[in-house]
Amino acid sequence: MANLVNLESVTHGFGTRTLLDGVSLGIAAGEVIGVVGRNGDGKSTLLRILTGQLEPDEGRVTISNSVSIGVLGQQHVGVPGETVRKVLLDDAPDHVWAAVPQRRLLVHTLLAGIELDRPIETLSGGERRRVGLAEVLMGHHDLIVLDEPTNHLDVEAVSFLAEYLAERTRAGLAMLVVSHDRWFLDAVCNHIWEVHDGVVDAYDGGYAAHVLARVERQRQAASNEARRKNLARKELAWLRRGAPARTSKPKFRIDAAEQLISDVPPARDKLGLEKFAISRLGKDVFDLTNVVYRAGERTLLDHLTWSIGPGDRIGLVGVNGAGKTSLLELLVGTRDVDGGKIKRGKTLRVGYLSQAVGELDDSDTVLGSVTRLKQETKLATGRDASAGNLLEDFGFTGDKLVTRIGELSGGERRRLQFLRILLEEPNVLILDEPTNDLDIDTLNVIEDYLDTWPGTLIVVSHDRYFLERVTDVSYALLGDGSCVLLPGGVDEYLARRRVAEANAAAAEQAAGPRKRSSSAEDRQRKKELSRLESQLGKVEAEIERIHVAMAAAASDYESLGALDADLRAAETRKDELEEAWLEAAED
Repeated sequence: MANLVNLESVTHGFGTRTLLDGVSLGIAAGEVIGVVGRNGDGKSTLLRILTGQLEPDEGRVTISNSVSIGVLGQQHVGVPGETVRKVLLDDAPDHVWAAVPQRRLLVHTLLAGIELDRPIETLSGGERRRVGLAEVLMGHHDLIVLDEPTNHLDVEAVSFLAEYLAERTRAGLAMLVVSHDRWFLDAVCNHIWEVHDGVVDAYDGGYAAHVLARVERQRQAASNEARRKNLARKELAWLRRGAPARTSKPKFRIDAAEQLISDVPPARDKLGLEKFAISRLGKDVFDLTNVVYRAGERTLLDHLTWSIGPGDRIGLVGVNGAGKTSLLELLVGTRDVDGGKIKRGKTLRVGYLSQAVGELDDSDTVLGSVTRLKQETKLATGRDASAGNLLEDFGFTGDKLVTRIGELSGGERRRLQFLRILLEEPNVLILDEPTNDLDIDTLNVIEDYLDTWPGTLIVVSHDRYFLERVTDVSYALLGDGSCVLLPGGVDEYLARRRVAEANAAAAEQAAGPRKRSSSAEDRQRKKELSRLESQLGKVEAEIERIHVAMAAAASDYESLGALDADLRAAETRKDELEEAWLEAAED
């Protein structure tokens, strides 16, 4: 099968750094390729060259003339003054776009809570990103290129997106996706490209197959001791020993995988960590009793009683707006409850990684901001670690050490935040979307540190892979004020959401057409009145035009007869519109 896009001996760099060096690649119909690599190694540059947005320094890019390419980049969609309906649906009314099942499904799922007539400039960055994703998916493209498509999506939306794309790619759609969401990569991709050191290594299969092949290459090039310490082998061990649903999909040689991980211990010693946590924290961490918290008229937490103990490793999921961040801030103490109480242990030292990165001093340097905190710290395992070693582990070497924080990328600032929290030696870690803007290699480093974390860990994340990797139990905020245990993890949460939606749809169907809320009725009535007024204005202008024409053709009886018929039709139409306007105004 002919390729849709070809790269031949492509070289490109910025300044003195070469990001791509003699790269030759191709994308064929039906291929779903995940692009991974450290931040700054050239993933976005590769995408821009493949889509024709950037000319390479050397080499040739061939894009088939008949190929339509849809691109979701990092930039915002739309321009000020346009509405979501204009950007996404070309101002089509509801009865037109909703008649297309694919459009209806995408709008319902990806744009839940976003009114189509909102001006695009009033949307948050995440909301505009979701509009851009829906716009690309609605297009009739042969190849779609997605740069971090799961950003700003909750676990449920990520699951929907994976299923939707899998169905589209089975029909022949080709896709190239940059993502740090390893669950998503494994669910949709049949090839992985790893960008590093100016080259692109290609692997068959999804993310898990990529990990196996990567470990095998490292095994052949390293000593036994180096292999024992290799983070990729540790991750492979977790993949193979994990849930069957996760390990059955990758198409790689099971015997080879088992041999590679035969000497790799479990990711963490749960019993040992729990004993260590009790010695550091005592028996009390957080005790919530009948906690009530409201945001405006919504009750996010309704008489929640929950005990969080030493060594607990909790993953928290829920739809956007269910109150996950609010719950974390209540635990930290930056918000106050509206009812009930939260008892905190006396020995708590809480490290809180928020979604914001504004607390860093932009004028400070990376090295300075770290060494001023602490020159040397003792990690949870008891091992001493210098600030320099931690900086190196988190990817800050060479010129990056003296770079001003204000010049760092979002991912680099996120890494620095996490490193600084570790240096403060907390015994409770509360992480709000910790994977945002981080590459997979950095996530591996963070997971390795968390494997030996002996305190209490609470994580909110849409990254399903990360949640399953670092936590032992999952809870869900269901949007009704409750926080429930999920013995079956994220799979149980998604199943609960599907059942709830099915029950709601069945109840609506059984009840028949229900009267909409007064606010929704008011909006619809205003829309209808506006439409009728617009049409009345057009008809009145037509009547005025006919009168002018009749005056000009006073002696042309044939023309007058035709104009008179037009006038009677226009006046009849005006009467109908006025009657409809009165009916709409009285409802």
